[in-house]
Amino acid sequence: MIERNGNKLIFLLCVPRSGSSLATVMLQNHTRIYAAQEMWFLMSLYDLKKPEKRAYGGTAILNQFFDGVLPESVYDEACRSFGMNVYNGLLSTSEADMVVDKSPRYYYLLEFLDRLFPQSKRIGLFRNPLDVAASYKKVNQRSAPNFNLADQLNDPSLNMKMVDITVGLFRYHQYFSQSNNNAFWLKYEQMAAHPEEQMQKVCEFLDISYEEGIEKYGDYMDSAKSELFYSMGVGDPYLSEHRTPHMKSIGNWRTMLDHREIEAYCRILGARLFRELGYGAELEEAQRLTGVVFEEEPDMKWIEAKTKQFAEATGCRWEPEYKMQSAVLPETSPEVASALSQESKEKAEADELLRMRMTLRSLEKRMEQHYIERDRLHQESERLRKEVKDMKQKMNKIKSLIPFNRSLGRVFNAYLVRKGVEK
Repeated sequence: MIERNGNKLIFLLCVPRSGSSLATVMLQNHTRIYAAQEMWFLMSLYDLKKPEKRAYGGTAILNQFFDGVLPESVYDEACRSFGMNVYNGLLSTSEADMVVDKSPRYYYLLEFLDRLFPQSKRIGLFRNPLDVAASYKKVNQRSAPNFNLADQLNDPSLNMKMVDITVGLFRYHQYFSQSNNNAFWLKYEQMAAHPEEQMQKVCEFLDISYEEGIEKYGDYMDSAKSELFYSMGVGDPYLSEHRTPHMKSIGNWRTMLDHREIEAYCRILGARLFRELGYGAELEEAQRLTGVVFEEEPDMKWIEAKTKQFAEATGCRWEPEYKMQSAVLPETSPEVASALSQESKEKAEADELLRMRMTLRSLEKRMEQHYIERDRLHQESERLRKEVKDMKQKMNKIKSLIPFNRSLGRVFNAYLVRKGVEK
């Protein structure tokens, strides 16, 4: 069972095309692990506070409710409860007691993920960025034969795939950049070359016993877990063509990417990222092939522009250089504890002030609507009063003519009588 703090919950975090489908299809063969294809549902929970315009209206009301009425802690607890029900509901259909949530675009909500399940296990899966780009190109050429990475990177419009392999990659690299007992680095190349050894290490990290042969996923093709996995139709479309991990796709970038694509991508990422990820040799080879010595730092102008573009499109707010939060808070001195307490108090006061401001604004809007309605009723009353006045004037004119009409009638009748006598 997944516990409230995230115990027995595992997040497999990486950018798309990094090998998460391969890792998942092996991990799911363990009797204690439930691991389906991509879930993504935490992103829907995260976006619940960003209501789009709906047919039934109420966007402003929802914004006011989430931003000014509902405390963030209550919202997080509700999302946590929903997540636990989903994960434990999935576990109820199997004999497993642990869940792997593999959703590559969770770089979108790392802060949210840490708040909800701080003691969850997080596996960071990394692959040579150039091979990631080559895999993207290979998959996209199935539907777009003229797909070119350089053109995609230079496209000013928002392209989520390019955000994945740039902004998303930097987010994950920063997130896993410091040591944490609940974090595990998994390299695609090592997983492909030594799958049994890597699965043993992953099991050790998860504090479960390794089960022999789980890496031979082809032997489990007829299992209920595998049927569910492949029925979802997402992830690596080439995975089912093999029965065990292989190394055929390692280094594909050399033939899949042209020099212009290699140069464009490496210029954006910068040399330092390659070296820190452990791909310095591949970077040097890319420099020899292109004849370009890439800058140490990334193209921050490009990265910041895409990050801003993505934030404007999604409404997300990220902490700069966010790192994975520790599941266990370290012991603090009385001075630090006092400072943290004061900070917490100030935040609570700020939240209360925000709620008061929103309440005041709500009252002001209601008063404004009241005065508008009062003015409208006053104008309507004046209009009706004028109509009544005009109607009275018309009636008085008619009344003034009635006596004259009666006299005229009597004269006319007398005239007719006289004429009749004369005849």
